[in-house]
Amino acid sequence: MCGIVGYVGKRDCAAVLLDGLSKLEYRGYDSAGIAVVVNNAVEVIKAQGKLANLADKMNSVGRPQGTVGIGHTRWATHGEPSDVNSHPHRGGEKVTLVHNGIIENYKEIKEQLIAKGRTFVSDTDTEVVAQLLDSHYTGDPLSAIAATMAEVRGSFALGILFSDRPDCVYAVRRESPLIVGAGEGESFIASDVPAILKYTKQYYLLEHGEIAELDRNGIRFYDEKTGKPVEKALQTADWDMEAAEKQGYDHFMLKEINEQPDAIKKTVLPRVENGLPDLSECGITKENIRDFRNIFIVACGTAMHAGMVGKYVIEKLARVPVIVDIASEFRYRDPLIGEGDLIIIISQSGETADSLAAMRLAKERGAKTLAVVNAKGSSIAREADMLIYTHAGPEIAVASTKAYMVQIAVMYLFAFELALSKGKITEEECRRLTGLLLDMPARIDTVLARSAETQEIAKKLTETESLLYIGRGLDYALSMEGSLKLKEISYIHSEAYAAGELKHGTISLIYDGMPVIAVDTQRALHEKTVSNIKECKARGAMTVLVCGESACTDSEIADCCFPLPETDDLLMPMLAVVPLQLIAYYAAVLRGNDVDKPRNLAKSVTVE
Repeated sequence: MCGIVGYVGKRDCAAVLLDGLSKLEYRGYDSAGIAVVVNNAVEVIKAQGKLANLADKMNSVGRPQGTVGIGHTRWATHGEPSDVNSHPHRGGEKVTLVHNGIIENYKEIKEQLIAKGRTFVSDTDTEVVAQLLDSHYTGDPLSAIAATMAEVRGSFALGILFSDRPDCVYAVRRESPLIVGAGEGESFIASDVPAILKYTKQYYLLEHGEIAELDRNGIRFYDEKTGKPVEKALQTADWDMEAAEKQGYDHFMLKEINEQPDAIKKTVLPRVENGLPDLSECGITKENIRDFRNIFIVACGTAMHAGMVGKYVIEKLARVPVIVDIASEFRYRDPLIGEGDLIIIISQSGETADSLAAMRLAKERGAKTLAVVNAKGSSIAREADMLIYTHAGPEIAVASTKAYMVQIAVMYLFAFELALSKGKITEEECRRLTGLLLDMPARIDTVLARSAETQEIAKKLTETESLLYIGRGLDYALSMEGSLKLKEISYIHSEAYAAGELKHGTISLIYDGMPVIAVDTQRALHEKTVSNIKECKARGAMTVLVCGESACTDSEIADCCFPLPETDDLLMPMLAVVPLQLIAYYAAVLRGNDVDKPRNLAKSVTVE
């Protein structure tokens, strides 16, 4: 969600902070600000709205000239978006900080501080922790931070300046992600790797309960509770600035849609040996997965939709019951999970707060955990019993596309191996399915080459304010993802329904000219799906059909049709999601929306 950047070095700090924050815009934000040490005092400039507003303000009032500072992009939680509520926040005369996450007991602390004579200027929980830190500060930053952390509850990360330590930046985290970059004679803190790639690929992962101290002499880490030094391993980012740039595409989202074939190759090829899935490098063997009684797939948003595809494929091939849960609901329903069960956590960032909490609950109850994540060294990746990294590379657009694609690719690999280990499919059948998966990048390329057709479909949607997606089986799971993509970035209201449910109430919504996008890739369900499309058509709907080539039908059924190359029905979701992504993309572009940074949304949701 919010973005944090900090810098200590010799460069123009304001420029570094603005540049780093611009690389974190994908996280979603509604205001921005920086604090820079100038002549042993801390200068704060902040503004509501985009970073351009902050840059304009600096051009107007003067850019702070210094080489040490912190910056922030805020996504409002406590207090409306405004200049006053923007970060950084001061906590008296000596403390200035930025904050990502939520302080759960801020009201209680605020009341205590007011009773002691402190006054507040903002509505934020951030100012509360700044004031609390200042109240504990007597000249020793480490002890003041430790005392503050002992009083606050929540999931958060802090970047801190002390005015009497003008050459230092401090950082501490509880759950919420934060990295510490190591350059030549300079150091950084950041919420994510893209913010520092321009300057260094070397970084440390700040762990829960650790404090980082940065100055021109280097970086030191301390245990928050004991104050003792902590030794940490230096990490190296495996992608560079070029991978995080648009490279000629109009938007990151379009670039990432077109990167999907390559992402599948990078994710699947290293996990195939002699034509069969081999997930041993992920801690998965036939011996340690064959005896699971139940599987739970827990995720949020797009990752949950990937889990829906996984459910169908695992149950079909391996004959193991699978429950797909929204992470934010999972732990609050007191799930029946324990020894002999497997919980699969799917998360692009590996830091999704609800998913992380769900995984910890499952571990407490004795279940084994498997993480499917894209971010190396993330919290979910580190804590899972088994781990499959997806190799999507950086995904900058808020609306996920290639991360979803590699998540379902991993679900197929896991399903194939599980089914083979349980003797539910033969080795010959496993080789056939794995071969089809390996062939998928080439097939997706043929769909991408027809993007102009999806643009024509999108033109038919731009004036509508509501539409439906329908499908059966795997096509219903795809409809859910197609609907989410459209509403995320085009702001057109859309809902996905199992096609057979239309007559149970939803068909009353259909009016003359209303678009209905039907996904029909499952041959065994084709006749039933066509009947549902006809029901919509008979009530005046404008119908769009995404289907296999053999299912493409006449204009009495569909006003327009996007036929897909044929493959095994189980693997059709990998092909069918591409036109759904492109339709959403072009609809958003045609409506003049900010495709990569849709309103109110954040890439990484690190609070519940």
